[in-house]
Amino acid sequence: MRGKSVPPSIAIVGPCGAGKSTLARELQARGIQARQIAQEHSFAPTMWQHLTKPDILIFLDASYETCTQRKNLNWLPKEYAKQVHRLQHARQYCHIYVKTDHLKPEEVMDQVLSSESFA
Repeated sequence: MRGKSVPPSIAIVGPCGAGKSTLARELQARGIQARQIAQEHSFAPTMWQHLTKPDILIFLDASYETCTQRKNLNWLPKEYAKQVHRLQHARQYCHIYVKTDHLKPEEVMDQVLSSESFA
């Protein structure tokens, strides 16, 4: 267990448009070491482990429709499905999972900070 004076290192993964960069900025603004990992673009399933060795892995998830709308993406469902496939390992081993479809950024932050992994 980490002491209160040493903030955990955080890695954030998820499909494009799930809110990774927004959450990383918000955590960093609170002095928490957070980094978004572009795992959805990597063919190496454990890239997130090799880049950061995080204390906490956060998986932000969102539907194809939500991701497309948020990022104004011109992609096909099969491209989204490829990202989901590339994220399987990270999703399996994440400490915190948040479905962001119907959440505002501050609600995502609240869920993350109130999770047991931050206790």
